[in-house]
Amino acid sequence: VRLQTQPKPQPGQPPLYSGTFDCFRKTLLGEGVRGLYRGMAAPIIGVTPMFAVCFFGFGLGKRLQQRKPDDVLTYPQLFAAGMLSGVFTTAIMAPGERIKCLLQIQAATGETKYSGSLDCAKQLYREAGIRGVYKGTVLTLMRDVPASGMYFMTYEWLKNILTPEGKSVSDLSAPRILFAGGLAGIFNWAVAIPPDVLKSRFQTAPPGKYPNGFRDVLRELIREEGVVSLYKGFTAVMIRAFPANAACFLGFEVAMKFLNWVAPGL
Repeated sequence: VRLQTQPKPQPGQPPLYSGTFDCFRKTLLGEGVRGLYRGMAAPIIGVTPMFAVCFFGFGLGKRLQQRKPDDVLTYPQLFAAGMLSGVFTTAIMAPGERIKCLLQIQAATGETKYSGSLDCAKQLYREAGIRGVYKGTVLTLMRDVPASGMYFMTYEWLKNILTPEGKSVSDLSAPRILFAGGLAGIFNWAVAIPPDVLKSRFQTAPPGKYPNGFRDVLRELIREEGVVSLYKGFTAVMIRAFPANAACFLGFEVAMKFLNWVAPGL
């Protein structure tokens, strides 16, 4: 977020951060380890219900397209099911992302308008009502709907590729699940980064700066910084994407096996 939203430097001046590792170093030196996790309370509170709704939405999307429970879906159908999960998660993701972005930018600029996630949510609601809390929802949808489609389709595709001949997909080993989940996360963020940059800029902008929404943000970025600005933070996102999503899918598969063992008819 800090890389995506850093202001354009004045002529002759270097940018605030020259790249991912420079941003990491300056944050660590200036704010300590806690600075690396600034604004994470809201996403952590929302992460469990978000992933529950995400995987539920994917399962529902698959069932809506199946005539029989054992029908094998095509990859475009899996993509469509994944997109539905992105619609479901936006209601939880949008306010958490808004709060996280504001707190991270506040830390980078040295201002202390918000004392924490709860205070940020209260002030946003007081200033602009529920619209203030959910600012950037359309851009969150633009990020999560296609990215979630890519996420789940890629995961299912990789699982099929990695399954040995004559074996079932459900018998995949943990390392193979980790590999499939990690690569799915990379494909997910390859699609999600441009709208994520627009979302971060829009959610942290002063009120009224972008009256036409993401179109104004896009015009400003392209005009002032070029198309490459839509991929700000690419390295940081990709470093996070593989391990985070590998762990996510392994956790899901282990949880499903455990639940099927505890309550097979549930």
